[in-house]
Amino acid sequence: MTATEGASASEQPGPDQRPPGRDLILPGGRVDADAIRAAADVEDASGDDDGLRRVRFVLSRDLRKRLDKYLGDRISFMSRTQLQKLIEHEGVTVNGRTPKPSTTLRLGDVIEVVVPPPPPTEIQPERIPLEILFEDEHLIVLNKQPDIIVHPARSHLSGTMINALAWHFQNASATGGALSTVGTEFARPGVVHRLDRHTSGVIVFAKSDEAHWKLGRQFEHRTVDKRYVAVVHGVVEPQADVIELPLGPHPSTAKGMREKYVVRHDELGKPSVTIYRVREQYDGYALLELDLKTGRTHQIRVHLSHLGWSIVGDEMYGGRRLERSAITGEKAPAGEQSLMARQALHAALIRFTHPISGERMTFTAPAPADMAELVELLRRHRPGAGPVEMGGAALDLDAIVSRP
Repeated sequence: MTATEGASASEQPGPDQRPPGRDLILPGGRVDADAIRAAADVEDASGDDDGLRRVRFVLSRDLRKRLDKYLGDRISFMSRTQLQKLIEHEGVTVNGRTPKPSTTLRLGDVIEVVVPPPPPTEIQPERIPLEILFEDEHLIVLNKQPDIIVHPARSHLSGTMINALAWHFQNASATGGALSTVGTEFARPGVVHRLDRHTSGVIVFAKSDEAHWKLGRQFEHRTVDKRYVAVVHGVVEPQADVIELPLGPHPSTAKGMREKYVVRHDELGKPSVTIYRVREQYDGYALLELDLKTGRTHQIRVHLSHLGWSIVGDEMYGGRRLERSAITGEKAPAGEQSLMARQALHAALIRFTHPISGERMTFTAPAPADMAELVELLRRHRPGAGPVEMGGAALDLDAIVSRP
């Protein structure tokens, strides 16, 4: 079924092909997230069309605007990256042909879009353990464990940190409250920043709208200090440097490439800055402290891989999973061979100004057992050059990666 947009400032109407009462386009030309979600629910129940809905735009003006930017104005519940992937996966046509995200739109162009349903906005509470570092009525700071995603997405509607926080506020919080309403329409209430699914460490959520906006401005203006630790393959030289390379989506749409990011020196590359410092150099591996100045998707992982120092366990970007025998040289008992089956990347410290009180606050999070054991075994069996004295370092490694 195809839906055609009603009149707006920049589009002209076509024949009304919508089912009765099913208006997918709001006045002004934006796609109605609630209508798309409701239509998807109906389609899911009938088993027809996989819950996907199509909308159609006909340009009555010569916009000279990129396709991905235009769709970002029309489909506000999808990010530009999501829209670019939708285009690359042939979910969009312009004049019946498969376009590129950079295709320039002109007078008379007909754009048809297969619109996936937005993620649900109602968060279901789930009793999932949380390691809480701090909480008051304005924000909550957690030590995120690996293998949990931050917020619901279409393929992960449960088991997220947002589900866990919903249960926590209802049943266990001493200060009560809830997450901020900012981002609720995208199932991301209270999410000020994110960590990859398999990256562990300190993360902050806002509990009030005022706190959310003020924290967001600190991230935007780069006044938040974020430090990570990573174990990488190889000998890192020089021992400290600034990586300033623009990042963007991988140009290939082949399977296994669609989720990847690369260094890009074109219009899709966004400025990205990472400062690294070697804290310990082992035989064939290094422990780095990383100061993140921007927050691009997979930034640390791509920057380090591009320079030849892939993160241990990060198979997406050239790293290798490790078994204990690879470090110790000794065969481990059955069932205990695996040592590092995820990227050895941990958000160790965050420092920001409390959005309400104005107090400068610092939170550190100890690394999970897998990464702490990796560092312990490297120190014992692959000592190499050992600790490195490094100016500007901010992390107490004994507090972050040493096993209790």
